[in-house]
Amino acid sequence: MSKAVPFIVAAITIVLAVVLNPSPEKHREKIREAIAERSQLERVLGIGHLTSFASRYHSFGVGSYTTVNEKLTSVGAFGLVFVTD
Repeated sequence: MSKAVPFIVAAITIVLAVVLNPSPEKHREKIREAIAERSQLERVLGIGHLTSFASRYHSFGVGSYTTVNEKLTSVGAFGLVFVTD
């Protein structure tokens, strides 16, 4: 019985990762927020909206990421999204 516990925990973790994988809209929202926090001018000009609109969403099931011009913009897993600089 105790040998099955690690497999059960791993299976539950994988299922949670798939279910909680952030959506494209969540990535775009975080990109807009990060750019707006970085600069008032970029907020006024709407640079965050343009960048988030141009981003391409990629998912590999348990996680996801976005790119703009082949550059990594955000990474997400378990419902969390982190924007790179």
